[in-house]
Amino acid sequence: MVNLYIHESRQGDVTVLDLKGRIRINGSNLVLHRSIESLVEEGKTKILLNLSDVTHIDSIGLGELISSQITLSNKGGGIKLVHVTEDLRDLLTSTKLLTVFDVYENEPDALSSFKDHGLSVVESQSFSM
Repeated sequence: MVNLYIHESRQGDVTVLDLKGRIRINGSNLVLHRSIESLVEEGKTKILLNLSDVTHIDSIGLGELISSQITLSNKGGGIKLVHVTEDLRDLLTSTKLLTVFDVYENEPDALSSFKDHGLSVVESQSFSM
């Protein structure tokens, strides 16, 4: 029995995964893991997880989110969270994981946070030796 449903959509270069159900030790973690792994293989490294309909997450589920965040960070991307329920926010706070993820209240703010802020040259300088 699968306890997690995932709906995937694209907003520009960001993949939005709307999660519904429970993220816990069983097949649901494999579903999430495989979804993210598949996105990474396709070069899609900017992922927004909508957690508004997640009713439970256990320690294995948290570990999967952290592992995915590390993998995506190493590829120049990352996972951001939106619509975190009060219970999940309390869990992320108590486990000190709120500092690992960028968390947003609404999708437009979360999506705009993915925009690259590349380096810019403020003033050109010449050097000679």
